[in-house]
Amino acid sequence: MPEQQQSQGQPIEGMPDPGQAELQGQHLKTIAVRVEENLHTQLRFIAQLSGTSIAEEIRQAIETRITTAQDDPDLIARAQQAREEIEREAAARSAALAGFMGTTAITGTGTAAPKSRRSSSSGTANQG
Repeated sequence: MPEQQQSQGQPIEGMPDPGQAELQGQHLKTIAVRVEENLHTQLRFIAQLSGTSIAEEIRQAIETRITTAQDDPDLIARAQQAREEIEREAAARSAALAGFMGTTAITGTGTAAPKSRRSSSSGTANQG
């Protein structure tokens, strides 16, 4: 059975109306997945038996995968490593930006102490 093409602006069966979702503060992204015909046939059959759409079945599978991933110790350890690396990079960028802007970064607090660039009496730049 050939897949039906949806014209621009037409809702896709089983998908929330994008306009309604955005009004509710949700931002929807489209994911295109190519699957073998046999897998598609099985998924369509499951959707029919469940009274849902293929899109809904895929959404449920993704949600299930995310839930199980959040309990996977290996993935949790990798996520922690990624978080630490992001925090190191952010601290380095913050320090570089603070130096560029003429402030001294104070490590660990996320605040910066201003460094005077101009003399308060003459208004000229310091030569330091």
